[in-house]
Amino acid sequence: MKSIALAAALTLAATTAFAGNVSEPIVEAPIEAAVDGSSASSTGSSGGAILPILLLVAVGAVIAAND
Repeated sequence: MKSIALAAALTLAATTAFAGNVSEPIVEAPIEAAVDGSSASSTGSSGGAILPILLLVAVGAVIAAND
């Protein structure tokens, strides 16, 4: 029974001894995404508004054709 208690005490002491590290932490440089300005200028100022407007016009045309 004494050996189990001694083993438990040594185990607890060993885990706290290795909990920290005295060496400097390794810090990696953050990854920066490349910014390409050509894709933003090619869509124009309206951006993604052209497709929804065309869909609304198409739905309106279908509704007008059914009347």
